[in-house]
Amino acid sequence: MAQRYILETDWGIAVKKINPNSRFTGTLEDITWQEGTTPISREDIQTKIDEMNVEYDANQYQRDRATAYPSIQEQLDMQYWDKVNGTTNWEDAIAKVKLDNPKS
Repeated sequence: MAQRYILETDWGIAVKKINPNSRFTGTLEDITWQEGTTPISREDIQTKIDEMNVEYDANQYQRDRATAYPSIQEQLDMQYWDKVNGTTNWEDAIAKVKLDNPKS
């Protein structure tokens, strides 16, 4: 199972995604809406949490690639030596990361 982006205990993040201007306090079970914020149902909040988790899971390849790429310093060094030597080490390294971590 994939790591979850947002847990039900982090419901405030989902509320802010639904209505960035919302003001509230409390818990998911006992929300107090403030400053004229239109209430959002618990079902709508849970639906947003589920949507955010689906999006997070769909982007796992991005997180995997980010840790697999050589450092920027290493990449710049590869590019320099590729230009000097007429090689494609940098392109090959980047292509391997993309091949090893495909988009879903």
